[in-house]
Amino acid sequence: MGLSPSDFVISIVGSQFSYGGLLMEEALVLQAVGSLLQQYPSENSTQLELKVRILAENVTEKHRMALEAVSLNVGFPRGAVEHVASEDKDNLLGISDLVIYGSCLNEQSFPSVLVQAMCLEKLVIAPDLEIIRKYIDDGMNALLFPSKNIGKLTQVLLQAVSNGKISVLGQKIASAGKVHAKNLMASETIEGYAVLLENVIKFPAEVLTPLTAGEIPVALKQEWKWHLFEDVKHLYHMNGTLAGYNVLQKLEEKWRSNQMEDHHSNASKIDDTFSLMAWEEERADEIANIKKRLEEEELKERSEQPHGTWEEVYRNVKRVERMKNDLHERDDKELERTGQPLSIYEPFFGEGTWPFLHRSSLYRGIGLSSKGRRPGADDIDASSRLPLLNNGYYRDILGEFGAFFALANRIDRIHKNSWIGFQSWRVTARKANLSKKAETALLEAIQTQKHGDAFYFWVRMDQDERNLASQDFWSFCDAINAGNCRSAVLKAFQRMYGVQLDDDLHTLPLMPNDGDTWSVMQSWVLPTRSFLEFVMFSRMFVDALDAQMYDKHHETGYCILSLHRDQHCYSRVLELIVNVWAFHSSRRMVYVDPETGAMQEQHLLNGRRGQMSIQWFSLATLKSMDEDLAEEFDEDHPDRRWLWPKTGEVFWQGVYERERNMRQQEKERRKQQSKDKIQRIKKRARQKTLGRYIKPPPEDAGSLNDTRTVDR
Repeated sequence: MGLSPSDFVISIVGSQFSYGGLLMEEALVLQAVGSLLQQYPSENSTQLELKVRILAENVTEKHRMALEAVSLNVGFPRGAVEHVASEDKDNLLGISDLVIYGSCLNEQSFPSVLVQAMCLEKLVIAPDLEIIRKYIDDGMNALLFPSKNIGKLTQVLLQAVSNGKISVLGQKIASAGKVHAKNLMASETIEGYAVLLENVIKFPAEVLTPLTAGEIPVALKQEWKWHLFEDVKHLYHMNGTLAGYNVLQKLEEKWRSNQMEDHHSNASKIDDTFSLMAWEEERADEIANIKKRLEEEELKERSEQPHGTWEEVYRNVKRVERMKNDLHERDDKELERTGQPLSIYEPFFGEGTWPFLHRSSLYRGIGLSSKGRRPGADDIDASSRLPLLNNGYYRDILGEFGAFFALANRIDRIHKNSWIGFQSWRVTARKANLSKKAETALLEAIQTQKHGDAFYFWVRMDQDERNLASQDFWSFCDAINAGNCRSAVLKAFQRMYGVQLDDDLHTLPLMPNDGDTWSVMQSWVLPTRSFLEFVMFSRMFVDALDAQMYDKHHETGYCILSLHRDQHCYSRVLELIVNVWAFHSSRRMVYVDPETGAMQEQHLLNGRRGQMSIQWFSLATLKSMDEDLAEEFDEDHPDRRWLWPKTGEVFWQGVYERERNMRQQEKERRKQQSKDKIQRIKKRARQKTLGRYIKPPPEDAGSLNDTRTVDR
């Protein structure tokens, strides 16, 4: 890095993201650091002891030249200010005397580079951003300067550096920062890991669960238990005496070398992708494409267009509006999905689920929250498609069903495939997801229409860890819902269909124990039109469950479907309800082996005769119920708390007729405006002509500038 032991090194670090104001911030920080130059007198200006190193990546030559010009203008000699690649971050922080965080970009988490610098007992100076003020006390374990007035940085530097060295106050602050950094984010890390375990580990309803993340005592999460790691440093020598240690060591070294190679290759790819020059070229291409598209649209508008009916014009306008208002969530992978019959969506929530999500054209992630979306992936933001998911209560209680409702809400805007599927990230975590062979077999069965309108699934109830006793469907549902699944479903059906059924639980839809199995963990595939029919049923069923349990569960946190406080409440009932709908709507139910792709039909249709309640699950019945609810909401505007309108589209014949009448009224209004305009033009007062210009004869060339008028 061109440094000597006698140099006083100031490191300027910043955000890991590239943004437009980066060069300006670096220039302002350099100007503030320039005030320290007078503390380093030297006869030869090229041998100054003050050196500034800027940690950066993807630095272009233009950026480097501009910063060099700024440093020379401030008073630094050539070579005193240089950029350092991110790969040398550890070495740079190790030899630095002072670390300045020069980025004023708001971050979601505390910068890791500052944690590393504080652990190395380096004096840290940073802007007073909200995330930094949350963990740093100004003057106690670091020094802060106003982010909106970076000029104050000069005063802070003069306070930190005295006579060319870190001041006594700065040394005390650096020492306190080292102690503080050891447990800087212990509480957030412990709570975050506890929340991850809560989402990954599913306890049966009859088991008393451990404390939640919010119930962990402060003493247990305030600091790390460093004494537990005292024996770890001796573990390396202990393992050397164990049998097979040499083999394990070789495998570990090989893995590390592969990781380093992958890291360097990925780093080079990132450098190529996110360099500033690449962004400028991309922007230029985008501007050129926009200009070309605008020219084509103008030419198309000038050409003659065939006239259609008003309904066709209205549909075309609505289509254009949808294209303009689209969220533009799709990227190049949309082209890969074009033509394939199936798209499988993987609902997820939070960064902890990322390792269990796929990155291929067959799969697509759908995040239940606007936060925690994977960078570089074309994940769908479910909360933007269904605002109900912004409510944390319903996001937790609906689970994957939140993704179902979000996708079904105007599905044609985002899903173009004839089949749709879902796979829980928990299935991948348990290594029960579809293999490549199974994916190929499933696609082939869909393309050849081997089973017609079928319900394919690949996670069996009889192999579920919660069903070790091999219970039948309703018994298993009771077992995972504190014994109250049947009664809750029965009451929901009574409210949903508006009928009074017997309290006898045998009046529930029959789910026979015929030796076949059922689907669990929301991992299945359906035709898209059948999926919309299932969502139509599910919206009414969820609304009935919510009306039954919301008041008590929302106030106390307790639910009849769990023995303890449970934020998910009836989500375990929703996990199984797809089987009830598929069985009684006469869908073929086909199990797909996730390893081999072998398929086996369950509950054969011929054997279901006399066992299905088709009258309650037919499309005609569900559609009629859906229109009745939409009409009630549209005309009566009930003021009661009602979940159903918030779970999707509200549409019935009256909505279409009202929109048609509004279009007709708008058409009449425009026609009347046109008539009024014509009448105003006809009645407009006209001014008489004052005179007439006469062009002079050709022979009178000398008086061309004369103007002649002839009175009328």
